Amino acid sequence: MSQIPADLRYAKSHEWVKPLADGTVEIGISDHAQAALGDLVFVEVPAVGRTLAAGEACAVVESVKAASDVYSPIAGTVTAANAELAGAPELINQDPYGGGWLIRVKPADPRAADALLSASDYEAVLQAEGA
Repeated sequence: MSQIPADLRYAKSHEWVKPLADGTVEIGISDHAQAALGDLVFVEVPAVGRTLAAGEACAVVESVKAASDVYSPIAGTVTAANAELAGAPELINQDPYGGGWLIRVKPADPRAADALLSASDYEAVLQAEGA
């Protein structure tokens, strides 16, 4: 079973959102998503300053199996991108909820993450998918 930290919010498309103290949010892909992709060999993240719409493809993660788009769970402006991933995409496999974060975003709506799935709701999505 995949790790699903209770303090995060989730999208059905397997991204997670972690609110940070400064009002921004950190976004990455779930443990389930990284495990399904396999060993990651390339990650492309958006430039700082890019404005994202909720549900917009904003990053690409590529494994030995496939390339997959990552979708922004919320609307906002990118304030930081995880530069370490360019040289070490495997950080996502090793620590999807820590060092493997993709981007930090200043939400257009500070409460947008509240509308995302709770850990238990996300677990139910995975079970419905047969994961």
